[in-house]
Amino acid sequence: MNATAAALRELHHGRNPSDPLVLPGPWDAASAKVFADAGFPALATPSAGVAASLGYEDGQTPADEMFDAIARITRAVDIPVSADVEAGYGLSARELVGRLADAGAVGCNLEDTDPATGTLRDARQQADWLAQVRAEAGEALVINARIDTYLRGVPDADETIRRGRLYAEAGADCVYPFVAPPDQLARLAGAIGLPVNAVALPDGPAPRELGTLGATRITFGPGLQWRAMAAVREMAEGLRAETMGRARTDRT
Repeated sequence: MNATAAALRELHHGRNPSDPLVLPGPWDAASAKVFADAGFPALATPSAGVAASLGYEDGQTPADEMFDAIARITRAVDIPVSADVEAGYGLSARELVGRLADAGAVGCNLEDTDPATGTLRDARQQADWLAQVRAEAGEALVINARIDTYLRGVPDADETIRRGRLYAEAGADCVYPFVAPPDQLARLAGAIGLPVNAVALPDGPAPRELGTLGATRITFGPGLQWRAMAAVREMAEGLRAETMGRARTDRT
């Protein structure tokens, strides 16, 4: 595989605000190939989208199945893939870095929500964990540190900045203040000092606008998988209606 962490890391720097790094979120090998063939320079798997493709609710995918799915995606393309591995599945830093390497991922999301409680982890404990991951990975992994303050009912820019700075000191390459208000992105980016990842939502600003608002990297969570499933649902309903119509015609 030609994809490297250095190539992925370089994509985050020197960008014009009107040209953010847009990373589609494939949920399986077939969708990954579609996005790669369209010319995107890298991909970022969404844990919720992968979970849905495997028949699980978000956060319920067994680690082995998630890493197997990531490996199928990385094998299907020759561009860098970053993997959303939630809070690390309880693995040690060494185990997590090893599993990511074995799966072919050169980047990862690590969130600061405690999966056992659904609440924010202590920021310094999370920073220590990120530092351990960095020490194990060296420069062979692009770490996107997700900050869940806004998701977990702490819509406080100062707290988000505090966490972001701790994660930057721990070795994160990028921070991801999940569902942060778009009008706060520039402040967060300037105060934290790292590229900021923003999620593009169906009812929110488009990727290019998020770039001009301060985001360097744009991802979609499970949104693209949802859109694909909506298209499949519409197709299924059309087929069903056509089938039922023919059945009624045959009976008359």
